[in-house]
Amino acid sequence: MFPTRKSLGYFVAGISIIINVILFVGKYWVGTTFHSIAIQADAWHSLSDTLTSIIVMLGFWISSKPPDKQHPFGHGRAEEIGTLIIGTLLAVVAFTFFTRAIERLWQGESATFGDIAIIVLLFSVIIKEALAQYTLRIGKKINSSSLIADGWHHRSDAITSGLIIIGALVGTRYWWIDGVMALGISLLIGYVTFDILKKSIESMLGEAPDTSLDKKIKEIIYHNFPQVSHVHHLRVHRYGDHVEVTLHIMLPAHMNLEEAHDIVAFIEDELRTKCQIEPTVHIDPLP
Repeated sequence: MFPTRKSLGYFVAGISIIINVILFVGKYWVGTTFHSIAIQADAWHSLSDTLTSIIVMLGFWISSKPPDKQHPFGHGRAEEIGTLIIGTLLAVVAFTFFTRAIERLWQGESATFGDIAIIVLLFSVIIKEALAQYTLRIGKKINSSSLIADGWHHRSDAITSGLIIIGALVGTRYWWIDGVMALGISLLIGYVTFDILKKSIESMLGEAPDTSLDKKIKEIIYHNFPQVSHVHHLRVHRYGDHVEVTLHIMLPAHMNLEEAHDIVAFIEDELRTKCQIEPTVHIDPLP
């Protein structure tokens, strides 16, 4: 029996929660031991991954509910709402550590790093990049924006740990390296946050189809239905893995209503089968 979309989401999020709790404890201990704000920032970044994975789980649970009277298109956009929450949490993390990094640089504070710090951070880089690749692969496979956002969250954590390792190696020569690294981490998190929020908001507002879907829809219609002269006004409305697409076609003005209706029904069946979308086709008369 193949795993369902919901079970895959639960499994990936569950692994993420366990790994990130372990990494948070290790990084936070190292960060407080060596008085490094950069490592402490990285620790909280890992803990925020735990929170976002919990949100991913909630999103999958809600989005898996069937359509009802109040929600005729299902609950798929719960995933997008979860993605917005993830982005907001990331923004708070980025702003908090940006201000703390500025404060540390202003006050001229430095940090020291021991071998144990390097080992913990190197372990974090390897584990988080592996987790990022796995999460992104599953997210793309099941078309989950929240899993993809979570995957990039993991990757940003791996990158920040790698940057801190570089900073730790030269930190004995430059007192300001810890503050600068924390500043760089906050800016990186901020960039990832902007990208996540932008994509999620665009999806919730409604969007034009991507180039590949646009091309596939038109190829199916033009190849199978020569009566159609023009396909236009394509709009996509995503509800998780449920995708509603509206489009207009032009048919000869003299065509009778029954024949036009049959063509539309055939087009919708073809698109539903071959594109995994729920299409709604509007007819315009050809001048």
